[in-house]
Amino acid sequence: MIPDAFSYIKPSNISEALDELSRGNAKIIAGGHSLVPAMKLRIARPGELIDITGIEELRQIREENGEIVIGAAATHHGIETNKLIRSNLSFFSEAAGEIGDVQVRNYGTIGGSLANADPGADWPALILATEGIIEVRGKKESRKIKATNFFTGFFETALGPDEMIISIRIPKPPAATKANYQKFHQPASRFAIVGCAVIRFPDGKTNIAFTGVADSAFRDKDAEREVSGKPITDMSISAALNAALKHVDIISDLYASEEYRKHLARVHLKRALQTVSS
Repeated sequence: MIPDAFSYIKPSNISEALDELSRGNAKIIAGGHSLVPAMKLRIARPGELIDITGIEELRQIREENGEIVIGAAATHHGIETNKLIRSNLSFFSEAAGEIGDVQVRNYGTIGGSLANADPGADWPALILATEGIIEVRGKKESRKIKATNFFTGFFETALGPDEMIISIRIPKPPAATKANYQKFHQPASRFAIVGCAVIRFPDGKTNIAFTGVADSAFRDKDAEREVSGKPITDMSISAALNAALKHVDIISDLYASEEYRKHLARVHLKRALQTVSS
């Protein structure tokens, strides 16, 4: 199909982008792999597209005040190959390399993925597991939103209509932190039918996050309690598997029934826990 008519602007800085966004009926575009198909189907009908790919600040990845700061327009490929990410968040690099195909990885962005909040997207689980902060900005104010408060429902977030994601801030993990992302992907799109991100800190604290399982990505606090601060053994892993997904409305669709998706989630949680325990 053909989208509705729209105007196009490519601002040179964040301020210009926010000025345009505040006028209403405008959408931010970077990679466009989610927005453009929605426009073709006329699910989305923006009057203006604001292309942020020319804003250098949004593409940077840097370390700042004990945080790894990833610009919203950083591409999946850029994250996969970045030395700072590889050194401190290697499972980000590994996960980025499993997203979509070469074209998607070269043009798709982390900010676009988070703003779209597809239930099967990879980045939400990874950002949740690492206790990331999503920095957003509107024309009048800036906000820092905890990942646990950002994803609010099916393709829904706490992002306001006149706000854009500026960066994602991840606390730099201490030495000896172990992390792993396990994914059962849909063969064509490579979205996660189930994705499980686990990070275990040197003090034993363990965070567990799922994507693809429910209407939005989430931290599984019940499963975390069974392994956090305790040795990871066959017994504690079994307890975590039994506790996992207890209070979750698991989705059922063309690719996996509720029962099968629950089974996959537990299998991939087990693999992730075994990996961070070794």
